[in-house]
Amino acid sequence: MSPFSLSRATLQCVRKGSQCGLFAAKNRTFCPGTRSASQTASRSSSLPPPHAWFLLSIPAAAFGLGTWQVQRRQWKLDLIKDMEARTSRHPVPIPSEQQDLETMEYRPVKIRGSFDHSKEMYLLPRSLNTHDTGGGMGARAQSGAQVVTPFHCSDTGRTILVNRGWVSKKNINPATRPDGQVTGEVEVTGLVRLNEKRAPFVPKNDIAHNRWHYRDVEAMAQITEAQPIYIEAVGGTH
Repeated sequence: MSPFSLSRATLQCVRKGSQCGLFAAKNRTFCPGTRSASQTASRSSSLPPPHAWFLLSIPAAAFGLGTWQVQRRQWKLDLIKDMEARTSRHPVPIPSEQQDLETMEYRPVKIRGSFDHSKEMYLLPRSLNTHDTGGGMGARAQSGAQVVTPFHCSDTGRTILVNRGWVSKKNINPATRPDGQVTGEVEVTGLVRLNEKRAPFVPKNDIAHNRWHYRDVEAMAQITEAQPIYIEAVGGTH
């Protein structure tokens, strides 16, 4: 076959679209790339849009939040149960060792001695919700303070701190409540309380003006020259 004849045969292959010779090799080289690009485009089109991922995350987030709320509720119930068990125990004397108090929070204790009203301290502002106001949105809580007074124990000679309870704002001044300034030896039943951590947004204690916003037993004891033992009185004094 002459070169010319070969050229015509090749030309005929091209015109007919035949997969022969160099063109066949080129086509075989080119086609796989074309199919790969097509498959990639197909896979890309099958992926969900970005906002779909956000929508899919909502149920998972809701499930996680619900689980956390259930666990937190159980934690609160266990805490209340433990507190009720502690407060219902029979009152005991205050232990002689200070470190023993660390495991006695909310434990009832009984003390006998006298108050030193000259060194009263005030935890404020504190609110009192009465049965008359109820607990609804329309209830108005009375604003006031809790009175903390040094107490000299007659049996041990120690001076500790006793939270005597709540007074209204107009009765914070002890001169307005002379009947409440108990004198002489009395017996007090109360609950052991420990230091209170200052919560966010709660002001620091203003010691210079005797305004205590949270229970800092160590600082209160230092100011009044008492031991860092803090009791919340329950059931009055007698």
